[in-house]
Amino acid sequence: MGASMTQNSFWILTVLARGRRHGYDIMREAAKLSGGSVALKATTLYAALDRLETEGLILKDGEEIVDGRARRYYRLSDEGADALDDEAKALEMRASIAKARLISMRSLGAGACPSVPCVTP
Repeated sequence: MGASMTQNSFWILTVLARGRRHGYDIMREAAKLSGGSVALKATTLYAALDRLETEGLILKDGEEIVDGRARRYYRLSDEGADALDDEAKALEMRASIAKARLISMRSLGAGACPSVPCVTP
């Protein structure tokens, strides 16, 4: 994924990084891991899963019937793991730059950087 991935995609891939999951598990685990900031509805989840599968980031990994309902499983592909790793690195870099700027700003006491650029990592 060239541009930043969506928050939903990030959390879906993050959930699948722990192994094979079905839709309801993905919704529940994404909400838990995100501290409740991601609350996927079924339609949103399955649209995202279809898109991620088309992009080659996840793979269908079987189906079973549980209590009369079909349960489809998904897993992270190698490409999906690479995309998630790239996104995690990009997030770390952005956070590091923001933190460095805030430290610099606060150390000046005035609340702003001087006319010369603030130091970034």
